[in-house]
Amino acid sequence: MKDIYILGIESSCDETSCAIVKNGVSDISTIISSQIDIHKNYGGVVPEIASRHHVRNITIVIEECLGKANMTMEEIDAIAITYGPGLIGSLLVGLEAAKTLSFIYNKPLIPVHHIAGHIYANSLEKKMEFPLLALVVSGGHTELILMKDHYKFEKLGGTLDDAVGECYDKVARVIGLEYPGGPKIDQLACGGTPSYQLPVPLRDDSYNFSFSGLKSAVINLNHNLEQRKESINRENLAASFQKVAVESLILKTRKALIENNIRNLIVAGGVAASTGLREKIKDLQEELSLNVTIPSMKYCTDNATMIAAAGYYAYRLGRIADLSLNSKSNDKLN
Repeated sequence: MKDIYILGIESSCDETSCAIVKNGVSDISTIISSQIDIHKNYGGVVPEIASRHHVRNITIVIEECLGKANMTMEEIDAIAITYGPGLIGSLLVGLEAAKTLSFIYNKPLIPVHHIAGHIYANSLEKKMEFPLLALVVSGGHTELILMKDHYKFEKLGGTLDDAVGECYDKVARVIGLEYPGGPKIDQLACGGTPSYQLPVPLRDDSYNFSFSGLKSAVINLNHNLEQRKESINRENLAASFQKVAVESLILKTRKALIENNIRNLIVAGGVAASTGLREKIKDLQEELSLNVTIPSMKYCTDNATMIAAAGYYAYRLGRIADLSLNSKSNDKLN
């Protein structure tokens, strides 16, 4: 059977990325241009600045990706693009580049939902086995997705307010850590003990999550200590916060696995890089005898490799868009 080469483009936030993936599983070439050093000066991503840097970087990134793979556009079978969700200005830069390439080289254009990309990052590690449960944990999403086959997404539950990654970043800001704060919280937690009492949010019978209360609890704790002129132990607070956040994720994931009789679990999104979460997922794997897949660290955060991987399966299913495709800041996974 002929090998299928998908060129993927990702620009949903502050990463400009292009990748070429063979048959949905082999990373041939990946280039990522990050804007972290730019946005940390502002304490977070500034949408207008992000989109301007995408404009500057997109052509360079695509050319470097093709050069690294020693391939030409004529050898590419289709172009996969993140159309949403994300920052609309950033998304449009990547989309217009993908549409231009599709038009000039007469290549099929494949629309990829950003979260589908995170889920299919796992296909780069090993073959996805169905039915499976996907725990999606990122800066903008916290969801439990049931999949019975490729591109068959059933949302069991999601966050009612803040996403877990967003909560990590906000807690980091409260205790004076620079952007991006999530990884720094994880690092501090490894050297601390969970000595502060924080509430485990939304302990109910649903598959939903809530992290705004946990965020508020950390803010109030920090404020009260400041009022009493007491210093806060950042390592212990990070450990306390991460313990509760991860416990919430594990409780709902465990419930969904048992009640839906699922033995295949994948973890997706930037928070999948958390060592605290990975340790507890390993414990859950042993407890329930699960088949677990977590992407390599380089595929957890935003990248075009995952978009190209997801694009391969969409391409095989005939999910092709025309040049009227538009970006969406929010869109349901389907």
